[in-house]
Amino acid sequence: MNQSCELSNVAKEYVKTFQCILEEMIQGMIHAPLTDSISHNFIVQMIPHHRAAIEMCKNLLQYTTCIPLQNIAEGIIREQTKSIADMEDILSECGCLTNCRRDLCRFQQNMDCIMQTMFTEMKNARTTNDINDTFMREMIPHHMGAIRMCETALKFDICSELVPILNAIISSQKKGVAQMEELLNCGC
Repeated sequence: MNQSCELSNVAKEYVKTFQCILEEMIQGMIHAPLTDSISHNFIVQMIPHHRAAIEMCKNLLQYTTCIPLQNIAEGIIREQTKSIADMEDILSECGCLTNCRRDLCRFQQNMDCIMQTMFTEMKNARTTNDINDTFMREMIPHHMGAIRMCETALKFDICSELVPILNAIISSQKKGVAQMEELLNCGC
């Protein structure tokens, strides 16, 4: 947490909850039960990532009065809830598609690098009394991490049912990043 001023009690509550959500996400992603299937491994690491986004948005919605940001947060909750359900529906079937050891290692090395970058950027996001600004500076690297993870998975032999889910994540999260960057530039 890169704190640029003394935080109000409200901001402290927001940040405390965010930090708990972030830590739970980190633990869920790094301790996900991996197998010899890239499709399975992607899904079990992305589900805690999506759950964290949902919880981060719920945390924000307790405090924000910025209607465009409320709309973004509510959209994230809807989209990622659906994405989790879609991934859970295909997990068993997709887990049957196995990959060679070399591809598994390359995939996981890329994923680990992306996750560590995302975790660091989220932990180091600038924190102020402007909860809207703080949330966006935390969520943008979260979204960018998902985009990079999906793009990485698409380079490997994965379950065909997973491909449209990954493309939907990339599309929605690129749109979300653009919306949040616009709000950061013009203020909410």
